[in-house]
Amino acid sequence: MRSRLLALLAALALILTAGFAIGCGDDDDDGGGGGDLGLITEGELLVGTDTPFPPFEIGQPPDITGYDIEVMNGIADILEVDVTYQDTSFDTIFRDVAQGKFDTAAAASTITPERQQTVSFSDPYYEAQQALIVLPDSDIATVEDLSGKIVGAQDATTGEAYANDETDASEVRGFPEGPDAINALRSGQVDAVIIDQPVAQDAVEADGDVEIATLIPTDELYGFAVAKDNTALLDAMNDALGELKDNGTLNDLYQQYFSTDAPEAVTGGTTTNP
Repeated sequence: MRSRLLALLAALALILTAGFAIGCGDDDDDGGGGGDLGLITEGELLVGTDTPFPPFEIGQPPDITGYDIEVMNGIADILEVDVTYQDTSFDTIFRDVAQGKFDTAAAASTITPERQQTVSFSDPYYEAQQALIVLPDSDIATVEDLSGKIVGAQDATTGEAYANDETDASEVRGFPEGPDAINALRSGQVDAVIIDQPVAQDAVEADGDVEIATLIPTDELYGFAVAKDNTALLDAMNDALGELKDNGTLNDLYQQYFSTDAPEAVTGGTTTNP
């Protein structure tokens, strides 16, 4: 009788121990740290970026800031993961994400169908236009005036694509970084530069030796790139980005960096990935 009682007690203890272990496992699975996000390193969001590209990327990792960086930091905080930034070339950044070198990319990246063949994009967090930059004494005032001119742009950007597809420039000269293109304008290597409007405005305000000839309305939307097979991370980032929009953080950052409210295309926009 006593041996049977001891056996029953032992069996009960085993059941309770197993139940406790299962309960602990559930708690861990539901916690933060990005354990179910398909991250390269659990608990760390590795972000590829291309800097400098002020006001979106300012400085160099690890001392980096800017609009893109602050939005990404907000997402990482909500996901309860650390965030690490690594500088890379813009013309390879989407391939790097697709091949698993980075978890995501924060690089002032316009959502385009061509890029969506390589990566998926988050919901939009910024709406951009292009700008035509010239020297103050230039006779270039419109896109039509670029006929026969040398136009600078950053490699693999929508500004470069616009210069190639929508102007009669004699040459479109690509540069590794946006500031490189603007410096080429200053030194006379190119006659004009097409680049994202906030970057152009930053260059004008920084030195005053270039000016915006005209804005080019393109209504581009920026998104964060994620590997196409990592839907868990994409969904989590979209949820976090939605929270930043709902609680006013994204609008505050818009005001801080661009002195305007975030437009409806950003606050209410979503991205459909093929």
